[in-house]
Amino acid sequence: MTTDRGELRRLHYINALFAHVTGQDLFLANQIKAAIAFTLSDLEAQTAADPGLAETYSEAFNAAAAKLLEKLHSRLPRHGFFHWDASRTLQSGTPLFARAEVMAGLRQLAPFRSSTLLITNLRPAVLPPELRQTARRKREYDELLGFLRELTAARSTSDTELTLLFL
Repeated sequence: MTTDRGELRRLHYINALFAHVTGQDLFLANQIKAAIAFTLSDLEAQTAADPGLAETYSEAFNAAAAKLLEKLHSRLPRHGFFHWDASRTLQSGTPLFARAEVMAGLRQLAPFRSSTLLITNLRPAVLPPELRQTARRKREYDELLGFLRELTAARSTSDTELTLLFL
């Protein structure tokens, strides 16, 4: 992936994550992206010297953005937030483990009328980059996404505003 494509992807990523703050204004999203990149300037310099570190930089950028989003939501007293990083264990890509994690998050979010459930690194947990992305693995990933969407919809009350984000 070229640097320009990576930068554009990160800009859209930030714009989607912080849409409630930026109002879909790409200029504001770019400022947030620049602030996150500034915190990762050492890693960015290493990536410029060794393009093989691009994946590491992307992972660090995504983690920093998720942490910033979590920090933002923690300051909103009437808004719940739960973050599940699917890359924490080897079993994360299995439907049973994913169900348990999402159910734990939904229990934590139950008291709030408005909340955000952020799921990160599910794709690499099901489709590891070091393995071939076979049709079967892609189908399992799509099925798991559908299952988690249905589970979240079924376990949320109709008067709850729940935002489900997969990153």
